[in-house]
Amino acid sequence: MTEWAFHLHLLMAISWIGGSVFMFILGISLRDKKAQQEVYPHVGPIFGWFEVASLIILLTTGFILGFHYHLFDLLLHPNGSKISHALRMKAILVAILTVATVVHFIIAYKTNGKERTKWEHFFSRGSSMLIFLLNLFVMHYAIVLRDIL
Repeated sequence: MTEWAFHLHLLMAISWIGGSVFMFILGISLRDKKAQQEVYPHVGPIFGWFEVASLIILLTTGFILGFHYHLFDLLLHPNGSKISHALRMKAILVAILTVATVVHFIIAYKTNGKERTKWEHFFSRGSSMLIFLLNLFVMHYAIVLRDIL
């Protein structure tokens, strides 16, 4: 049962991180405001809903794998081991990543095709950058955990 969960988790992680890298590069390369207004209203919603679905699948399969490998006991009662540390770090980063994704998604959904306020722009860009960076650290701890398990 957990084999399919692991493969689905891996596929969604690849999709999540790959999409994040793509949107990051798109954001950097589209400096022209008019080009952004032409591209983002079309690409953004498709990408956003795909990312929400990916995140839900990642969290679900992560819980399945956590129960299978008895990682929640270790998460709730850390013992100072490498796996305990990596698990705690990944869980914290995933929690922050989830909040940043929700913030970014709400702002993007609310303002799609509209002019953003200064604060909406700040939080949208900031959460986007945070998501991109956190993905790299989550991936690191996922690799550490997979090596140990």
